[in-house]
Amino acid sequence: MTAKHKVTHRTPYPYIVKIDGVLGGQALIEGTRIAVWHIVGYYYKVGMSVEEILAEWSYLKPAQVFSALAYYHDHKPEIDEVRELNSYERWKQEQRAHAAA
Repeated sequence: MTAKHKVTHRTPYPYIVKIDGVLGGQALIEGTRIAVWHIVGYYYKVGMSVEEILAEWSYLKPAQVFSALAYYHDHKPEIDEVRELNSYERWKQEQRAHAAA
């Protein structure tokens, strides 16, 4: 599938889309490769404020970050599963399993 043939699936949330073949089809901020779960992790796990997230990624708009957080609250099981699959803890667990094999 070439870049120009990727299918974009709009969500009811402004700025949040899913694109076949990009980040595994996970929800992301349109026009970026920033997944919703990234924003959620920085906001809830790291404890960054929206203002700190915007300072880190100056090309984002406040509405994009708030839309990502709104998507999360309405799709918590989906995003929490992806966060767990991509967590450092999960990576460490897989590395130990590979080392033991």
